[in-house]
Amino acid sequence: MKIPARKLGPVCAAMLLFMMLSMPAIRAYAAKSLPTPLAGNLQPVIERFLVNQTAGLPGKVSITINTPMSGALPACDAAEPFLPNGTRLWGRVSVGVRCNAERPWTRYVPAYIAVAANYYVTTRQINAGETLTTTDFALCEGDLTALPHNVITNSSQLNGVIAINRIASGAPLRAEQLRGTISIHSGQNVKVVTQGTGFVASTEGRAMTSAAVGATVQVKTQSGRMVSGIAREDGTVELQN
Repeated sequence: MKIPARKLGPVCAAMLLFMMLSMPAIRAYAAKSLPTPLAGNLQPVIERFLVNQTAGLPGKVSITINTPMSGALPACDAAEPFLPNGTRLWGRVSVGVRCNAERPWTRYVPAYIAVAANYYVTTRQINAGETLTTTDFALCEGDLTALPHNVITNSSQLNGVIAINRIASGAPLRAEQLRGTISIHSGQNVKVVTQGTGFVASTEGRAMTSAAVGATVQVKTQSGRMVSGIAREDGTVELQN
């Protein structure tokens, strides 16, 4: 059964109304607290770098680059942006800039990566063990980087799912809160995917356990290695870094 996407239900409409009523105060606060946008010839260099690095993210990506607390960056004709080890291109990040000039220097620039996309929230309190129906959730739109990890963004993930524990009314729905139909069966051949900064790698394996969407599944790879990952709705297994 295909669940229709329901645009901005009452819960989301109420959230939007609150934001609109609060906007003057938000603007006044932002004017005092927001950092200064980065200026100079290195701003477009850093922006192009981040645009390329975030090309695979879901939704609409917007990037804000700010001036470091140490001040504006010196001019440089041979700048090389890079990401520090372990950096996740999500929300607040720090971007390294290395100047390969006669007098080299390295600085770190704060940036914010927002990902605007649809996600789902509950329209009432959901008790543990209840099966969700189309009236139990509504479609909202917002910055995924400001929401809990694994928030539901696709209505197909809500097809016949059961709540594992109690979920408050108006709360974003997360994959780990729900138990659904089995997406991976024990003995099934699966693709194992690993994502990192600037790369995606995959290999084949055999599922050693069954799992629903969002659940942990054990996989034996072709090399004989045992790994654990998250079962996705397309039948792939995503390793967690």
